[in-house]
Amino acid sequence: MVFKKLYFTLMLGLLLAVTSCTSYKTVPYLQNSSNVNYDPSQVLYDARIMPKDELTITVSCPEDPDAAQPFNLVVARSMAEYNNYLTSQPTLQTYLVNNEGTINYPVLGKLKVQGMTVNELENLIASKIEGTYLKTRPVVTVRLSNYKISVLGEVTSPGTYTVPSEKISVYGALAMAKDLTIWGRRDNVKLIREDANGKKSVHELDLNDANLINSPYYYLQQNDVLYVTPNKTKSKNSDIGSSTSYWVSSISILVSIASLVTNILR
Repeated sequence: MVFKKLYFTLMLGLLLAVTSCTSYKTVPYLQNSSNVNYDPSQVLYDARIMPKDELTITVSCPEDPDAAQPFNLVVARSMAEYNNYLTSQPTLQTYLVNNEGTINYPVLGKLKVQGMTVNELENLIASKIEGTYLKTRPVVTVRLSNYKISVLGEVTSPGTYTVPSEKISVYGALAMAKDLTIWGRRDNVKLIREDANGKKSVHELDLNDANLINSPYYYLQQNDVLYVTPNKTKSKNSDIGSSTSYWVSSISILVSIASLVTNILR
């Protein structure tokens, strides 16, 4: 009898140890980082302008500030708003990239911007203004004002986040969402992406694999969606919760019927 109890205890302990080791292996990120050859070209990632992007463009010229004003569209305000914000900086109008990948820019007219980086667009506008409208090369600053990504599923704070730096990695996006919950699968994170032509695609990412750093999906594009799938434990708990609610409701109804019948027969 004592031998059976000891055998049972040892087997239970071994089972728990194996289960713990197996679970732990699915938790740490970048597990094989020492065996990965990092591609330095991935560090030089620049976002590309796509249709439906909103651009903020400012043009300045220290030598002739007044000459640069026609290239800056300011949002019109009512008189009340103007009085309230008299001492503040003017708000610049954003340019929406249409489905053809162009914007209608003041003075210069229609510009094809799709597929360009912000630096390339800055150089394009500066080269068109210099010499023709201004004697010196102006300072042009372009920003993507709607660079947003969404993180859904088993994360602590799901939602849509604005990326001011126009560059964010998968791990950076998960950090903004305060990391995965204990029920999130590290080896099965889905990336939903739409390209410049409107074609959607879904890619499975393994956060445990350090090779993800060299993946073309390591850096997120504007409007990307990350979905963290739940593990089997979460799925089973959901089933148990649904079944429990069903049985509790059924038993409550039966108890109510039994009480009603008892009262009638008294």
